[in-house]
Amino acid sequence: MTDDFCCLITEDFLRNSWSTIKTLVEALQKFQPQNRKPVSFFKFKNNQRTNQTFDGSHFFLRGSVEYTNPQLTVEEVQGIIGARLLEVCANYFFEKGFHQPEAGDVAQLCELLKNPSDGRIVGFLLNTDDVEPDRYSMNPLKASIVESGQSAFPAANVKTTGLFVDPKFADKYEGTLICKGEIELIKNMLDASSGSYLDFVDAVKYAQLTRYSEFFGMDLFLPSLRMPLTALKSESRDGLLHHIISETHRDFNSVKQAYDCMGRSMTKRTTLLTVPHSTKGYGSKRAARGRLYFNETKLDGVNVKYKDTLLYPNAMDEADVSVAKCEDNFIVPAEKLSSYSFLETPSSPQFFLYSMGSPEDAALWHGVGAFGAPQLLQSYTRAREVCRNGQLIRNLREKYDARVDPPLHLNLAPEGVWVHPFHRNIDASIGCVENLGDLARMGMKIEHLADIR
Repeated sequence: MTDDFCCLITEDFLRNSWSTIKTLVEALQKFQPQNRKPVSFFKFKNNQRTNQTFDGSHFFLRGSVEYTNPQLTVEEVQGIIGARLLEVCANYFFEKGFHQPEAGDVAQLCELLKNPSDGRIVGFLLNTDDVEPDRYSMNPLKASIVESGQSAFPAANVKTTGLFVDPKFADKYEGTLICKGEIELIKNMLDASSGSYLDFVDAVKYAQLTRYSEFFGMDLFLPSLRMPLTALKSESRDGLLHHIISETHRDFNSVKQAYDCMGRSMTKRTTLLTVPHSTKGYGSKRAARGRLYFNETKLDGVNVKYKDTLLYPNAMDEADVSVAKCEDNFIVPAEKLSSYSFLETPSSPQFFLYSMGSPEDAALWHGVGAFGAPQLLQSYTRAREVCRNGQLIRNLREKYDARVDPPLHLNLAPEGVWVHPFHRNIDASIGCVENLGDLARMGMKIEHLADIR
């Protein structure tokens, strides 16, 4: 049965995503990395973290999962499977020569999918650790997250001490957002937790992947990388992300260039390029209000206000909106940003800036055009193009080996995004799907987003 579902998805992927595989193979044929630094990732197995390092000659394909919920969702599992299919199929046709697949090719691909990839392409998960722990009102720990005062904390700073499964959430959303088996797993992992929320979430998701790797007949243990806060904490003041924050706060012109990448006007200057954290621990980008002040062309300072803010609802109850509870108001002097130290001024930079610290040569997005915002891709692409031309952030490639060429943008096509077979929500936990074969039969369509401007 396992092999049947693996081959079912693989055959559908080859049939509906053939042009994307061709694009990825062509990118591999042109790929000439020079003196790139090794990249270190991690995995969890049996609640223990292990590290894994790849040399810089690999072509890195980014996928993603969320720290906003410990349980794996249907959407996340599709993204992981999609990344593995891209990785294995492109490696195979790059090595064997690009040709129309036959039955023998499908059999070999299904066999390769059972094991970790050892080809030129390496798929990995970029886990953004600056998000609120219950951003989308789908975290079964939500009540205790609010009660413990951590609802506006970035996930990287959340502690599991005192957190517990909300019985009202478990009862209300059983079968739609969560299942009993996942609740038990979460409780057990909480009991074994060392206190780090990030470790706890990763341990839960990797534990779930054990079962689903067996069912789908694919090794789904993609290695992971945390950004931006974990990276900032480990850097010195001379590190890449520190450099990015300092460079974008040099003066009026540097801020304006960053605003231009986002398609924002400098009239009000209320978008913060990095969101300073409150001394009370708050770091929610959505709950933060800010304004940049200038003295002629010199940045004078940044005013930051935190206040209680509604975040987002889950797909099952639009009235059940998660919340970031916080209250603070402070000024950050300009030099704290233009000569940046995370240790002195912890903050969360915008994705289009810190993603330049990710090793990705290609990125797999989820449902852009329906569930994902194209504006994020546009700002991300513009920033890299500007930096490649020597503007905005200097010395990225020369000093830091940063990726300034826009990567290949791949996308789980909106019309093929997996949903719960009955409730039709993408945020259903994978455990809510009684017959996983229903997901396999939805197929796998991935498209290349060629024109991002």
